[in-house]
Amino acid sequence: MAYHITTDCNLCDACVMECPNEAISAGAQVYVIDPELCTECVGFFDEPQCAEVCPMECCETNPDRVESEQTLLERARRLNPDEDFSGDVPSHFSAH
Repeated sequence: MAYHITTDCNLCDACVMECPNEAISAGAQVYVIDPELCTECVGFFDEPQCAEVCPMECCETNPDRVESEQTLLERARRLNPDEDFSGDVPSHFSAH
């Protein structure tokens, strides 16, 4: 699932700095996550970093956007062609 940001967002910028895909940008009233750029940090971290750093706990999974680890990893490869995603890659799917 791509993540999304709820209306509890206070525009603190914490999530923006952590996103490896630059998927987070300013919306009309809160930050928004572009689902076409969100990989849930698969390939980069064991947990989605937006959710890890958000002081308001408003970065959540988007139930309307269910995606597999493979789909997210393929997106990470496409968005970051210079990164090495071979072997075991960090993923919250396997972190638990």
